[in-house]
Amino acid sequence: MPVLFLIFLVIPIIEIALFIQVGEWIGLWPTLASILATALIGSAIVRRQGMQTLARARQSMELNQMPVREAATGLALLVAGFLLITPGFFTDTLGFLLLIPAVRGTLGAWLAGLFLAGARVQVFRAGPAPGTGPRRGGDGVIDGEFEDLTDQPQPPGSDNASRHLPPGDGRP
Repeated sequence: MPVLFLIFLVIPIIEIALFIQVGEWIGLWPTLASILATALIGSAIVRRQGMQTLARARQSMELNQMPVREAATGLALLVAGFLLITPGFFTDTLGFLLLIPAVRGTLGAWLAGLFLAGARVQVFRAGPAPGTGPRRGGDGVIDGEFEDLTDQPQPPGSDNASRHLPPGDGRP
């Protein structure tokens, strides 16, 4: 709750300060025109990237693959679109940053790291028994289990080794 309170307090203050500064530099009408222009340009870019992402998701599903990356990209584009139609220079900057694939990838990896920091993941490879089939390739099916360990107390002296997968190829 305190984080949301800060977001709803700090962002409007930043936006007001930026409106005042930019308005002093370029005037009222150019400031308002630039806000409208960023909303229109940003919306067009979000739409184009969203359609490309949807096409990649469909292609992944046709290949019987989960479109996880495409879903994350779609979520980032949704947030970018919301930020771009919200009037303000700060929110527009954040929205345009989310339109850059490298920024989305870095942010996605960081968020995944935060999410998985308190988790134990076990991965089991489905397919032929060990030693009876090829080590790589196969049918590409992976079965896994996930357990959230965020709220569980760690034993004293724990080096968090349980958060890492064991060495090897992941076979039980």
